[in-house]
Amino acid sequence: MSGAVGAKALYFLFAWLISAAAASWLSERKGYGDRVGLTFGLILSVLGLLIVLLLPGRPGSKWRVDGWRPRRRQRPQSAGPPARPGE
Repeated sequence: MSGAVGAKALYFLFAWLISAAAASWLSERKGYGDRVGLTFGLILSVLGLLIVLLLPGRPGSKWRVDGWRPRRRQRPQSAGPPARPGE
């Protein structure tokens, strides 16, 4: 019986930490700084993440410039196949 309580507490801990990290990342992309999202996520947990999702993006923020999804980095293109050793 007590093992089930420990597992549930671990799941709630993971949800709390993941929501705080996600809210921090989102608020930084929206131009408010990461501390705002971290505060909402730590104090209000998943509800704080939802509040940060509802915040509008500030002008010039990564959210407004790049969109809701960050751009993927492109690998630098080489001039041809890699050279073999000894050639």
